[in-house]
Amino acid sequence: MNLSNTDKFNGIRTPFYYYDTDLLRKTLQTINEETQKYDNYHVHYAVKANANLDVLSIINEYGIGIDCVSGGEVEQALRAGFPADKIVFAGVGKSDWEIELGIDKNIFCFNVESIPELEVINEIAARKGKTANVCFRINPNVGAHTHSNITTGLAENKFGIAMEDMEKVILLAKTMNNIAFKGIHFHIGSQILDMGDFEALANRINELQDRLEATGLKVEIVNVGGGLGIDYDNPQDNPVPDFKSYFETYHKLLKLREGQSVHFELGRAVVGQCGALITKVNYVKQGSVKKFVIVDAGMTDLIRPALYDAHHKIVNLTSDAPEETYDVVGPICESSDVFDKDIKLNGTKRGDLIAMLSAGAYGEIMASGYNCRQLPKGYTNL
Repeated sequence: MNLSNTDKFNGIRTPFYYYDTDLLRKTLQTINEETQKYDNYHVHYAVKANANLDVLSIINEYGIGIDCVSGGEVEQALRAGFPADKIVFAGVGKSDWEIELGIDKNIFCFNVESIPELEVINEIAARKGKTANVCFRINPNVGAHTHSNITTGLAENKFGIAMEDMEKVILLAKTMNNIAFKGIHFHIGSQILDMGDFEALANRINELQDRLEATGLKVEIVNVGGGLGIDYDNPQDNPVPDFKSYFETYHKLLKLREGQSVHFELGRAVVGQCGALITKVNYVKQGSVKKFVIVDAGMTDLIRPALYDAHHKIVNLTSDAPEETYDVVGPICESSDVFDKDIKLNGTKRGDLIAMLSAGAYGEIMASGYNCRQLPKGYTNL
């Protein structure tokens, strides 16, 4: 990520998000190059990672679809120019108005997570005289080597339909006049760097496909979800995730049937490395045992460290002084408002600009107005 010229930040109120569009475009180009190696591979960007309109508009330029988990995300995707027939609508608790929106806009597909949801979609589609395409999210009971709060594929998680109910749900859908069953959908978690987790999912999908085939049930779409992680420790050395290994893993292991297409829902891997939170140093305070860098960004602007104990590499953009050890903290009246502890930064003083890297995913989109703070703005063209 290019942050060498801080003059472009002059006059902008901190904290704010900055998106390197050159890196975003390089990432998108890499995705297209890798997926084009294989037949019928389709990527949908998971808009929950970042819904900045300028970012979405660039993603749309590359012909990638969209994965939404709320009606608001569907509206934002349409606002950014994504065609409705490339929108997948997932989520465990879709409200009636959200389902109506998807049906009215003729979106590509609903990823359905329960029989009650299926019944509601069928009822609303019937009322409107339409047919809704559905895939069923199956909980594969496959773990992922990631934080427990972002693991979604275990039997104990709230997501998806139990494997033992798969055939029953599909057969039920086939009795409904306003439902078109299209395929099966999975998602085992986020920030996954171990390709073995994706291998385990591919093997489980193969088992489930064999079961379906044995009962005469055919599937057009296999949606493997997303989950590919990024390098938070060394973002400068690894700005583009390992898409080659990711897509190659599924190509080697998935046993597809003739005519089947594979769909992916990548979020963090698309936008994570192109974004940084830029914040200004308010004070440097010497405590009894520690030195604190107090910045004007808080957990309201980047909640991941407080929520997940997440690590973001932090750099001082405006100092070349010898390194010192600091805790970097925010102004929020919460003890958890800490970005990192005991880290090395170039000697820091009031007014310095600090960048928290790898913040393009789940940064701006998760910001809140706690303490009546203003939401941070996101900029792409500086």
